[in-house]
Amino acid sequence: MHKIAVVGAGQMGNGIAHVFAQQGYPVNLIDVKQEALDKALATIAKNLDRQIAKGSISEADKKQTLDNISLCTEMPSACSDRDLIVEAATENIELKLKIFTQLDSFAPAGCILATNTSSISITRIAAATHRPQHVIGMHFMNPVPVMKLVEVIRGYSTTDEVTATVVELSKAIGKIPVTVNDYPGFVANKILMPMINEAIYTLYEGTAGVEEIDTIMKLGMAHPMGPLRLADFIGLDTCLSILRVLHDGFGNPKYAPCPLLVNMVTAGKLGDKKGEGFYSYADPKNPVVSATFQKN
Repeated sequence: MHKIAVVGAGQMGNGIAHVFAQQGYPVNLIDVKQEALDKALATIAKNLDRQIAKGSISEADKKQTLDNISLCTEMPSACSDRDLIVEAATENIELKLKIFTQLDSFAPAGCILATNTSSISITRIAAATHRPQHVIGMHFMNPVPVMKLVEVIRGYSTTDEVTATVVELSKAIGKIPVTVNDYPGFVANKILMPMINEAIYTLYEGTAGVEEIDTIMKLGMAHPMGPLRLADFIGLDTCLSILRVLHDGFGNPKYAPCPLLVNMVTAGKLGDKKGEGFYSYADPKNPVVSATFQKN
């Protein structure tokens, strides 16, 4: 049985801890703030309650899942005996490099170091360690307990053995792994983010309003969520960060972020997590188009 650690107790981190713990893996969930850890455990408990309400798990399953999770604020001791460590910190290259340098010194020699980055180079992250062959990308989709895909990204030096182990672990927690190579945005965001950016440009240029753009993509392209609503859900700051990775990595102007997106992030209108983006979330269950984009 592999021992798991997850670094970062935010939305992605708590979801990753949830799915491993639910399949019986002992998980150390690590964050510098105890408050973040407590909030993460409460979120996991609430999501387990949803599963109970649907009849997919029992109260005993919930208890066992929560018992499998240990909350930790000290990274060295929490990583010292782990077989796989998944970093799920903010999409910031400097932060990730710092974390991987630390993980390299704390984790045992055979431990696999994975990052949940959605766009940053695995090879660059691996270069911050003395074990680039043991570094790999595990890009989970949000919300982690629901979405089946794990994008498994091989860095330049990632070994076949490490890749195979991560693929098998992904299957063991009920996910469908798809292995891709390490280029900016990988596959998911190299395709998704230009579409979102184009939707923002369509709004910026006055071709159509927020609801019209999202309705056309939902009804015409069978997308479960319109691109502007999806951008809010992902976080507009995250969308901007990924587009900048694509733009810098490929040097192609087609990836340049729309000025409207840049302005919204600068203004702090980041979507769901800040209560406003293209939509307003005063009532989170009933988002309405932000006053900024409502037609007179």
